Amino acid sequence: MRIFVAGATGAVGRGLVPLLVSNGHEVVGLTRTPEKAEAIRALGAQAAVADGLDADSIRRAVVSARPDIIVHEMTDLRGASDLRAFDRSFATSNRLRTEGVDHLLSAAREAGVKRLVAQSFCGWPYARTGGPVKSEEDPLDPDPPQEFRRTLDAIRNLEAAVVGADHLAGIVLRYGAFYGEGTGVFDGSMVGELRRRRVPLIGDAAGWWSFLHVDDAARATAIAVERTCTGIYNIVDDDPAPVSTWLPALARMLNAKRPFRAPVWLARLMAGDHVVTLMTQARAGSNAKARNQLGWRPVASSWREGFADVAARMPG
Repeated sequence: MRIFVAGATGAVGRGLVPLLVSNGHEVVGLTRTPEKAEAIRALGAQAAVADGLDADSIRRAVVSARPDIIVHEMTDLRGASDLRAFDRSFATSNRLRTEGVDHLLSAAREAGVKRLVAQSFCGWPYARTGGPVKSEEDPLDPDPPQEFRRTLDAIRNLEAAVVGADHLAGIVLRYGAFYGEGTGVFDGSMVGELRRRRVPLIGDAAGWWSFLHVDDAARATAIAVERTCTGIYNIVDDDPAPVSTWLPALARMLNAKRPFRAPVWLARLMAGDHVVTLMTQARAGSNAKARNQLGWRPVASSWREGFADVAARMPG
């Protein structure tokens, strides 16, 4: 098949493109900057340059590529580890989940594309009621903290647009919180904050998180490209955990002191209600549907071993 990967030089795209190539697919990788085109070609793919927020350039790129399938991996995660400025950190990613997905769907219609795979997020978007681990059938949060609302609206928009498209088969992958070398939890700024003891345990630290090694995200996406399934799938590891468990464990792996405990009132004042929600009320996701219907299994089945493996290769 001929596959158009939008966001080919991002965290998932860098691993996804060579997987698709090795599986015998023709791949066209999209990047926003000409400087990154050579990196895409080095992965064995053709390169296309276009701005995901520019409808005309996306239309030209897709129509020229003539793909069978589009994969939407466009994000802008620079500064995403700064949870206090959540709305600002995800502003461009949210535009890519709204305007960007509309441009891809429109281009797909013109080019006759029959399938689109798009990334979403699993974890805090779920409603903060009931048990700590949620399935795809569980509702999203009807009343999130103010700082989350634009991001959750963008997530709802992407999922509804892709799954509800009438001219192609759409599948949405809700990735867990990423980690990997220099990625997500192991972003340089996040590691530095942990080592300086600036990431506290807030209140009871009872918020539950789901994690995902970025390489497993690429593997799951490659599988989704080749399946006929549609709908929404949580793509997370097998070991959801509360903050009270994973945050001290991560600090130990980084040879940092145990995080101190901050009262909820102080954390709300210093960091905002949304950070308190992440640390005390967030819900995780179950990967049962992806295992059963996609046949996907995470290689890094638990963040415990996955974190330790990445941490062991980091400078002290």
